[in-house]
Amino acid sequence: MNERITENLVRDKLRQLGYYSNKNDVLVEEQKSSILAVNRLLSKAGKAGKGGRGSPEFIIHSIADSDFLVVAECKPSTKFHASKNLNKPIHFAVDGALHYAKHLKESYNVIAIGISGDSTKSLRVSTYLWSKQADEYKIVTNESGKHLEELIEFSELTRLAAFDPNVVKKRHDDLMAFSRTLHEFMRDHAKLTESEKPLLVSGTLIALRNKAFAKSFGAYSPEALQKQWLRVIRDEMEKADIPYSKKEDMTQPYSSIAVHPALGKGNKKFPKGILFELITLLSDKVAPFINTYHDFDIVGQFYGEFLKYTGGDQKALGIVLTPRHVTELFALLANANKHSKVLDICAGTGGFLISAMHQMMKTAITTTEKNKIKAKGLVGVENQPNMFSLAASNMILRGDGKANLYQGSCFDLTEQIKKHRCDVGLLNPPYSQSDEDLYELKFVQHMLDCLVKGGIGIAIVPMSCAIQPHPMKQELLNEHTLEAVMSMPTELFYPVGVVTCVMVFTAKEPHNVSNRKTWFGYWKDDGFIKTKHLGRIDAHRTWPEIRDHWVHSYRNRDEVPGESVKQKVSALDEWCAEAYMETDYSKLSKHDFEKTVRDYAIFNLEND
Repeated sequence: MNERITENLVRDKLRQLGYYSNKNDVLVEEQKSSILAVNRLLSKAGKAGKGGRGSPEFIIHSIADSDFLVVAECKPSTKFHASKNLNKPIHFAVDGALHYAKHLKESYNVIAIGISGDSTKSLRVSTYLWSKQADEYKIVTNESGKHLEELIEFSELTRLAAFDPNVVKKRHDDLMAFSRTLHEFMRDHAKLTESEKPLLVSGTLIALRNKAFAKSFGAYSPEALQKQWLRVIRDEMEKADIPYSKKEDMTQPYSSIAVHPALGKGNKKFPKGILFELITLLSDKVAPFINTYHDFDIVGQFYGEFLKYTGGDQKALGIVLTPRHVTELFALLANANKHSKVLDICAGTGGFLISAMHQMMKTAITTTEKNKIKAKGLVGVENQPNMFSLAASNMILRGDGKANLYQGSCFDLTEQIKKHRCDVGLLNPPYSQSDEDLYELKFVQHMLDCLVKGGIGIAIVPMSCAIQPHPMKQELLNEHTLEAVMSMPTELFYPVGVVTCVMVFTAKEPHNVSNRKTWFGYWKDDGFIKTKHLGRIDAHRTWPEIRDHWVHSYRNRDEVPGESVKQKVSALDEWCAEAYMETDYSKLSKHDFEKTVRDYAIFNLEND
């Protein structure tokens, strides 16, 4: 049997799937690669195991996403598709593909495909993923969990592989590590303010959506590049057609960057200018990520990362960006689905809306349902012009740009908001910093007033709102039912020092009428730990388990000693689990006792 027949069958199939089309930016190579790093890794990857050069039948990669690499090995007979232990690379197709993947995974997320058969009908395909620097490979599956046993379009292949947990974690970690590099480059060379840094990131990612600009930005002089950068952003914003937003409001904040003196000049080290260097960095490191992970608030994440390296935004007017895992938690608590209409009256960079949309899309089946979510399912309001631009750019980067965004005070836009008849409200209000006019519960009340009767409103606010007496607590209970309050991790917003809780209300159903006990959760351990420079990270990857446990406990209103309790409360009571929860003494250790006594003794000494 002739292996060349199998290779020809594969080439024909790849042509049918558009692999050889110039439009897809996909390059199919055989035996060796034009990428120096790939050739280096294959230089000692001979299948005989004696250190010779390895030569896969097919090597496929994309210009747009340099993280993924596809290698394919062919055998003419299905008898030689895969060995029992997948350890005979010379004789079996799958074994050979995995052998090459083992060498290449040091620098790439490798999709290894073993193909056997000498006719179209007999062709057998097995697809595996060996994620970057992972110890083991995995079988690639489709959305239904079935093994991928056919050749598919490159974009679909990498999309399925991209959502492997190991790939997501590694790509996110790499991206966050890059954020520090980007911050230092901006600080040392671009001389940008803290508010301008995320604008440059979001504006550049918007500009790179324009294929002509993405391919030609290196051809402009430093001064001309600034002007072209702004022009392309305006064009892309215009095409997005975001309802209820003013295009001038969206693009105005980017204008200062387009005339920034440090960006429009070349020097000996950077002859093409600082802006060119920044666009190149973002094109290489960030654009591939945002093109793949549409549930990710990339602009908000960078904004938060920049603040970590500057000790927080001292002029942020109480703005505290919500961590991504909390926005995800809110969408689950609200049970956001394809029928939901979600409102955020203090949208910030759009983190809540993006997480909600991700959950809603999971329940949508038809294209009509997905388009309805994008066009009518999300409503956001943001008062700060810069933040509004970031939110608008974020929604455009999701690939839709159809979110209903308003710029202005949520209190001035009440009638416009109510017209959408939203049934889910998600909120992280600006923290008042003792300003009574900006008291957090006023924003909570306004969010609930803007929802339909029976809607669910969820807000994360300082713990002081829950435990201190305030007339707003009674006003809330007069109109709405307090369903649950969860005490959140003490350093959730590190480096900003604010202790928070999550409040859940049913809108427009008075609390006393329901005669319902409120559920209190003690959610102090989310599995994240504080690290130098990186902030709080899920180092042990326990968040998914903790998240699911929290959501299950909340939905079932479980009462567990040391974790949760139900209690009937009024406006005069403290709204926190600590006030009512029984202590589970079985979980207390000698160390816990000694620490409490020590802390109490130190407290007395310091306050003597």
